[in-house]
Amino acid sequence: MTYRIGLISDIHASPAPLKEALSIFKQQKVDMILCPGDIAGYGELLDETVELLIESQCQSILGNHEVWHLNKSGNNDNATTSYFNQLPDYLEFSIEGKKIYMVHANPPNSYEGGIRLLDEHGCIVSEQKTDWTKRLAEFDYDVLIVGHTHQVFAERLGSMLVINPGSTTYNHSCAILKLPDKSVQFFALSNIPIVKSWNWGTNQI
Repeated sequence: MTYRIGLISDIHASPAPLKEALSIFKQQKVDMILCPGDIAGYGELLDETVELLIESQCQSILGNHEVWHLNKSGNNDNATTSYFNQLPDYLEFSIEGKKIYMVHANPPNSYEGGIRLLDEHGCIVSEQKTDWTKRLAEFDYDVLIVGHTHQVFAERLGSMLVINPGSTTYNHSCAILKLPDKSVQFFALSNIPIVKSWNWGTNQI
């Protein structure tokens, strides 16, 4: 039996591409939707974005922009703040015999830094891939799902498949992971070709 997981990330308070991704997931009949954070930031329609995630039963985690939002909002108790307050730092699952881990930047629970495998042209940097393969060698999972870097890839680092679905807003992308075979299909959004590497050279994203 094939289990389909819809992957979105770095939505940045822009609901239009999110709606498109959710429509794709509905058409493809996904079983679960995951988001590795950065729901907030940059865009101006955060409440609407959060409502869509709740309606779609998307399972999300905290990104650096949610942490910053909570730090700024203080005791402002509204639906969006309440939603962010209950998000975990990471999630892990066992699905179809595969162990899956999701974190915003890099494991075990970092919001900053992130796994960068691509250059500014969207090509794999072999030294980066080798470095991350070594750094994750003891991380015993079949699939690692990340966001943060605004890069789009599905790469095997050792025995583990590492996936970044890219930003729905800036990379114009989402993805579907199929288990147990660990295949990944990327989808372009907003009638724009997928930008594999966006915001090159900016550390704070």
